[in-house]
Amino acid sequence: MGTVLNDGSERVLPVPAALRPWISQLSTAAVGEPVVPVRTEVPDTATALVVRASGDRQEVVVMGPRTHAAYFEVSRVPFCVKARLRPGRARALLGVPPRGLVDRAVPLDDLWGAAGDRLAEALSDVGPDAAAVVELLEKTLIGQVSALSGQDLARDELVHSATSALTALAIPGPRRVRTTARRLNVSERHLRNLFTDAVGIPPKHFARIDRLRHVLTRASQQSLTHLAVEAGYYDQSHMTAEFRRMMGVSPGAFITGQLPAATRCR
Repeated sequence: MGTVLNDGSERVLPVPAALRPWISQLSTAAVGEPVVPVRTEVPDTATALVVRASGDRQEVVVMGPRTHAAYFEVSRVPFCVKARLRPGRARALLGVPPRGLVDRAVPLDDLWGAAGDRLAEALSDVGPDAAAVVELLEKTLIGQVSALSGQDLARDELVHSATSALTALAIPGPRRVRTTARRLNVSERHLRNLFTDAVGIPPKHFARIDRLRHVLTRASQQSLTHLAVEAGYYDQSHMTAEFRRMMGVSPGAFITGQLPAATRCR
């Protein structure tokens, strides 16, 4: 049904066509599958919606952009469905600026009030059925999109274009932002303000995290010296310093499994 992610406890689900402009990935926990003792949550520029089992009820949690890695002890995998929103789309879908969600997990009803409660109740009624959960999420999120004004959509599209451009440019951070603003015919200041409001983190920080994720996908496949140049760092020492700052260990230690102490996953 999909490819195995992270510790092997998740599998990818198909994203409904109507949600593809807004959601980059859907996944579900494979309850009962064996898991590794430590789960690594790497830095991520995206906000995510997570539907998870909580006793006999299902709750919806909003996970904001993550600026540092987290390492968790894993003993069991509860049912959950995770929707990773495309960077820059969170404000449009959630109706609130995600800058207050950075490095936090917040119940959706804290943001939506009664509407969040109604969604949680509807999800509890369908139970641990991933397809039914996705169908409810699709209906709810499309309702959010249909309520957007033309101005909201134009602003959202500008930020989405900026995230795509920042991802594509393999040049150092300050030049990435300057070049992106020039390509979009806006000032750096205007881009920075819109971007931070919609994504939750400034464009320079977005570029750092995106570059780190590029390194993580290739670190075990090629030399660190070559990878530093490919990813747009000044040199290998620059890459190592940023990697250690966000991951807690050096690239070499991470590749060989020498990870920071894990905390209990709540």
